[in-house]
Amino acid sequence: MQEHAALDSVFAANRAAGRIALSVAAHGGATRRRRVYEDGSLRVRFPNSGACALEAVIVNTAGGIAGGDRHDLDIGVGKGAALAVTTAAAEKVYRALGPEAEIAVKLAVGEAARLCWLPQETILFDRARLSRRIEVELAADAALLLAEAVVFGRSAMGEAVSEGAFGDCWRVRRDGRLLFAESVRLHGAIEPMLAEPAVAGGGVAIATVLAVPGDEAIATRVRAQTFCGEVAVSAWNGVAVARLVAKDGASLRRDLIAVIVAMGGTLPRLWLN
Repeated sequence: MQEHAALDSVFAANRAAGRIALSVAAHGGATRRRRVYEDGSLRVRFPNSGACALEAVIVNTAGGIAGGDRHDLDIGVGKGAALAVTTAAAEKVYRALGPEAEIAVKLAVGEAARLCWLPQETILFDRARLSRRIEVELAADAALLLAEAVVFGRSAMGEAVSEGAFGDCWRVRRDGRLLFAESVRLHGAIEPMLAEPAVAGGGVAIATVLAVPGDEAIATRVRAQTFCGEVAVSAWNGVAVARLVAKDGASLRRDLIAVIVAMGGTLPRLWLN
């Protein structure tokens, strides 16, 4: 018993914890950094600091996420500012031997401000366990484009996720009122779950793109595209949401780029490298 307790203590001491707190503000017709806080394994860089719409790139110096790791991201966009956030690379979530990994994202977008949240894909390895929560607070006239993609295993390398756990909870509020909410949970034998027609129909790469404000005109532009996989889009109550599923990560990325552009987004330069 003491040996197990000692091992648990060593495991906990070697977990990576990272936090970024970033706020930006409009100044002189451009968006500038107002506050930048970095802690642990997370860093944020600004490759185009002279542009009107600021681009922030999140870097995980740990090289991936393992069980028991935790990332906290707190992003605030001030009145009239414009910010695009991406990641330096796809985020890899490795097998968990103990507690699940956790990611908590809080996004706040002020009056007449715009945020494009466009991280590169999250890749789950076999027996990975990840719990993610994304909370968004929008001013009444704020704009948001939020895209998240998940790939279950690197299919090009013959990998599959036979078992694991993935929980994803989104809550988006506009002017204090709940606008969009969903929770996804895959737990246990993930590979046969993904094979189900009502889940992914055999696909191993999925994504959701949400646009606020969103209308039928945006949905029509998305439907006019040609895709490698399956894409469906709906618009209601000032929100447009696209769902994507593909046979592999490369196909998903091609479709995701088409959807983001059709929804009025500008791709971060790292996406094009």
